Amino acid sequence: MRFLSLALILLATPLAAHELWLEPLAYQVDADGRLEADIINGEEFKGTKLAFLPRSIQNFVAVSGDSIERVTGRLGDRPGLSRDAVGEGLNIVAYQTQPSTLSYKSWAKFQKFIDHKDLGDIRPVHDARGLPEANFKEVYTRYSKTLIGVGESAGADRRVGMETELVALSNPYTDDLSDGMRVQLYYRNDVRANEQIEVFEKDASGAVTITLYRTDDQGVGIFPVKPGHSYMVDAVVLREPSDQLRQSSDAVWETLWANMTFATPE
Repeated sequence: MRFLSLALILLATPLAAHELWLEPLAYQVDADGRLEADIINGEEFKGTKLAFLPRSIQNFVAVSGDSIERVTGRLGDRPGLSRDAVGEGLNIVAYQTQPSTLSYKSWAKFQKFIDHKDLGDIRPVHDARGLPEANFKEVYTRYSKTLIGVGESAGADRRVGMETELVALSNPYTDDLSDGMRVQLYYRNDVRANEQIEVFEKDASGAVTITLYRTDDQGVGIFPVKPGHSYMVDAVVLREPSDQLRQSSDAVWETLWANMTFATPE
């Protein structure tokens, strides 16, 4: 199988990072069914269901083929996504948050996050910028997608314009996945080669396994999947914030989180 796995199962201790994802109530619905999904913040594919809060949302759209429709709702709605399907086939739902900040009281906590997400040797850059070792801020934005099959579920994922984005190169509801699920990772208009992706696998009982993989020189990651499981894929970009964002957030580092969820039929 053409993928590179670190074969690392992370089950022993809580992770420093928290993901935000869209988790459909059903990953496949009838042709006249609705798109419904919880907005969840947490770790290890388990977390807190968030309400629909317009002030937290920068962009929220549903896509099918060439049709793109804005997702709307009422303040406090649960689940956070509840609307008619855009059309029969593969529906893509994309959710972008407003930037939020996180404070680090010590370098050790930040280093734990850097190591877990494999973001490189950051300490020399941090020191060269004259940044403090403790009590500094990170500003982060979430770019989350989910794939929902409507009716026969035919179709393909595609880029929907998020600054960092995971794109499924396989349709999990219709394609032969015996050689693995293929995804491609982007940052702006470039593929992210040789970057870590984190794959969360949840079985019918709710048990979660977490494995790390790397993308190839085309930004493609391939990983095995099992029938009747749901999956979350996650990857993080670390960069210096723009002058404007640094001034508005008082943050010295910025992270962009690409996330995608899907399931495999029984």
